[in-house]
Amino acid sequence: MKHSGCAVNRERHFSCEDCNGHVSGGFDASVSQIVLCQNNIQNQAHMNRVVTHELIHAFDHCRAHVNWFTNVRHLACSEVRAANLSGDCSLVNEIFRLRFGLKQHHQTCVRDRAILSILAVRNISKEVAQKAVDEVFESCFNDHEPFGRIPHNKTYARYAHRDFQNRDRYYSNI
Repeated sequence: MKHSGCAVNRERHFSCEDCNGHVSGGFDASVSQIVLCQNNIQNQAHMNRVVTHELIHAFDHCRAHVNWFTNVRHLACSEVRAANLSGDCSLVNEIFRLRFGLKQHHQTCVRDRAILSILAVRNISKEVAQKAVDEVFESCFNDHEPFGRIPHNKTYARYAHRDFQNRDRYYSNI
């Protein structure tokens, strides 16, 4: 976040609250705050995914100046990125959901999760949400910033962190 020009203060930018429904968290763009729904988060791994998901929204808000409230394509792009990069679509999570496949399953999961997230925050039809996701999917699915890769597990997350730490050294040699 700092490299993108946005400071993060844990005491100011994170809030733990009881939430209605089955929502696990959210990003409040009006105050740049991540809300964690303490009554709906079951364990540490779930919380890690929620924090990562919402931090991706915070990163997009900072980096891309997302127009959350009037541009559904902006929202769709951030939801695609968050589903792709947060672990929402890990094999373990998909097995627990009893949804798994072989060919292009990660992409299918990312699409489905992005559509569900859009429908949870916007009063639009499923068709409009699907169209928005379809329009932005290719470019947003392939945007892996700030990780540089999809961190499928802890090992990949460590590689991504190492790549990030060495980023300046790499680019200074070009």
